[in-house]
Amino acid sequence: MSLQNRIQTEMKNAMRNKDTLRLSAIRLINAAIKDKEIAARAGDDAPAIGDDDVLAILGKMVKQRQESARAYEEGGRIELAEQERKEIAVIEDFLPAQLDDDETAAAVDAAIADVGAESIRDMGKVMGALKSKYTGQMDFGKVGPLVKGKLG
Repeated sequence: MSLQNRIQTEMKNAMRNKDTLRLSAIRLINAAIKDKEIAARAGDDAPAIGDDDVLAILGKMVKQRQESARAYEEGGRIELAEQERKEIAVIEDFLPAQLDDDETAAAVDAAIADVGAESIRDMGKVMGALKSKYTGQMDFGKVGPLVKGKLG
């Protein structure tokens, strides 16, 4: 079952169960996917949106909500921060399990060896290899400095 089909099924389940919070978050996910599909259709011979694209969208949505929750907390709006965290939990249900620090370091080492990276100039190749294999499983904002440290 593709990730988009799973999201549609979960949306139907949320409707049946009258789970308004989950339904709202899944509708936001669907809206983001539709936006991406529309943007892809604007180009000629645009391929269909795949699971990797959906995972990237979900990762971006989680990151946006984490930033919003932080901002709400700093502004004293705890109830809004909690709402963001609840949405994060729903979105993360569709993401694969995150790699821990040791697994991430091992994946970085393997990617460096696979692409034969020797210097910081090869960082793009390493990041490309990691993104193709571990989309949605690691925070690439944290992985970048790790790769840079190992290559630099």
